[in-house]
Amino acid sequence: MGHVTEIQHPLIEHHLCTVREKSTAPSHFRAAVNRLSVLVGVYATEDLAVEPVAVQTPLAEADCHQVTRCVALVPILRAGLGMVDPLLNLLPDAAVWHLGLYRNEETAEPVEYYDKLPKSGAPNTALVLDPMLATGGSIELAVKRLMEWGVEEIRVLSIIASRDGVERVQRDFPDVKLYVAAIDPVLNDQSYIVPGLGDAGDRIFDTPQPG
Repeated sequence: MGHVTEIQHPLIEHHLCTVREKSTAPSHFRAAVNRLSVLVGVYATEDLAVEPVAVQTPLAEADCHQVTRCVALVPILRAGLGMVDPLLNLLPDAAVWHLGLYRNEETAEPVEYYDKLPKSGAPNTALVLDPMLATGGSIELAVKRLMEWGVEEIRVLSIIASRDGVERVQRDFPDVKLYVAAIDPVLNDQSYIVPGLGDAGDRIFDTPQPG
């Protein structure tokens, strides 16, 4: 599927059970999101450019490699915040820039409410973090904004995506790489992913869910 990677791994399957189960406690849900974010993050960064560097161990000089790209994390508020800490553990020098988008419940379209990206200083690579890629509307706004900022390479990391959302990202942004733990088949009448996991933001932050 072009630049779309649906990651196949036993641990991803295991932790997806936790986030999908409606009775999972918020603390366990957050922990599972953390673990899934790490697993997706490892795959999403496996081809970052590196350069050789020599370091001195207690015993001798060792030939190593360091990432050369300037990488930024761009969580989509608010659910994307749940993926930031695990990615910072992998990329401790990454900058974090926030984009605030909320879902209009009547139209299911994203509405932008927060954007503090500067006019210059765009990173080489931006990792857009959003646990759920449903219609693809939020990702479309985020990618367009990052392109306007001057980001050279954009990668989207999600836990669960809908097939419709994936196809929209592929169609509109064929150069954007997408990494997901699972692709679900359909959206319901309210544009929620089915079977999905419900509202990721509500479950991460333990706020009331509709219904």
